[in-house]
Amino acid sequence: MDQKTKPSGIHIAESDVEIARCYPVMAELRPLVTAEQFVPQVRRQMQAGFRLAWVEDHGKVMAVAGFRISESLFHGKFMYVDDLVTTESSRSRGHGKRLFGWLVSHAREHGCKHLDLDSGVQRFDAHRFYLREGMQIRGHHFSLELGPAVERNK
Repeated sequence: MDQKTKPSGIHIAESDVEIARCYPVMAELRPLVTAEQFVPQVRRQMQAGFRLAWVEDHGKVMAVAGFRISESLFHGKFMYVDDLVTTESSRSRGHGKRLFGWLVSHAREHGCKHLDLDSGVQRFDAHRFYLREGMQIRGHHFSLELGPAVERNK
């Protein structure tokens, strides 16, 4: 069986055409990334281990996940899900659940001990989904936006 296609109908994007097919769904979660930026951005991220998986139904991409397998002193080997989105018009039809289940299986197959993701505080529907899927809230994510360096008074 082809490594890119699992019996569940989940695919991992490898070609530019496959990556581009995922854009309309991903744009619902990441609207600041333009169609022109998407494929080159994904290609750059792929050099660092990023992968893009999708669920297709009747020839149409319904859900997309961007993920990477990594290691840390804290977790050991783990999967980090950067992006997980189902197109708004097809939510609550099982596509996200199927893709999430595939991510869990894929992480286990690759020896991961954890699957982690961050979710914006305003994404209440997503939070309910993650909790239903057995995820737990384990901490707070802190971020510092780094603009141009500013010389401070001495």
